[in-house]
Amino acid sequence: MTEIHRDVAAFRARLERARREGLRVGLVPTMGALHDGHLSLVREARARAEFVAATIFVNPTQFGPSEDLARYPRDLDGDVAKLATVGCDAVLSPPVEQMYPRGERTRVTVGELGDTLCGPHRPGHFEGVATVVTKLFAIAGEHTAVFGRKDYQQLAIIRRLAVDLLLPVTVIGAATVRDPDGLAMSSRNAYLSSTERDRALSLSRGLRAAHALFSSGERRASALREAALSPVQAAATSVDYVDVACPETLRVLSGDERVGARALVAIAARVGATRLIDNVVLGEEGAP
Repeated sequence: MTEIHRDVAAFRARLERARREGLRVGLVPTMGALHDGHLSLVREARARAEFVAATIFVNPTQFGPSEDLARYPRDLDGDVAKLATVGCDAVLSPPVEQMYPRGERTRVTVGELGDTLCGPHRPGHFEGVATVVTKLFAIAGEHTAVFGRKDYQQLAIIRRLAVDLLLPVTVIGAATVRDPDGLAMSSRNAYLSSTERDRALSLSRGLRAAHALFSSGERRASALREAALSPVQAAATSVDYVDVACPETLRVLSGDERVGARALVAIAARVGATRLIDNVVLGEEGAP
């Protein structure tokens, strides 16, 4: 049976007890509205740890003033039931006032890793992500944390902060989980109408086009970007970016700059009112 904790101190004590019992701890931080992609992260954590915990917390500091904090779906009972099916031992779902105590001032900044890709389009977002994840890591103590590669920029930032802040955390990036038609699983997919969902497939089509071009030997960043952009531009309501970047530094490559053995192709676009992201690392992953 999955334990539910609303109190941060009690959850911290539970994980400390698991470690005293000789169990490795795995952690999957989420904002809830769980789908099979999230459950795959729990399975990955279970493969690496004997005691697996998840957190469900809709973090207010990573939402901009025009974003969907109030609209974000919440179903704690349903989420816990799903987690129980994949062997999650404990869940932390704390109130906002415990995660952000009265009078709090501290934020974790992430430098240039947050300046490209989604950064300019979501000011303050990655500062909010880095802050709440640092808090969750501090609560959980020594553990292995699993995040999805669909949020590649987020994953890169979390890996960096764990190293830079000397946290006793091993950060694992798990493969993006997709529906059979190629659409990357996301809690925000629930906002899409059936017509919009068909149009949303343009993101994975664009990534497949860039992947095919890379596999044929093309290394010019501009050509790879254009291959990914074309189907997205034709179907999306608006495009925030389609970029080719260094997988380590997230520096965006342009013009006739040539990519190396690996290159990140990342997309953010709106279909209707819903903002979607997707990516592939060329030279490392198969086609979406």
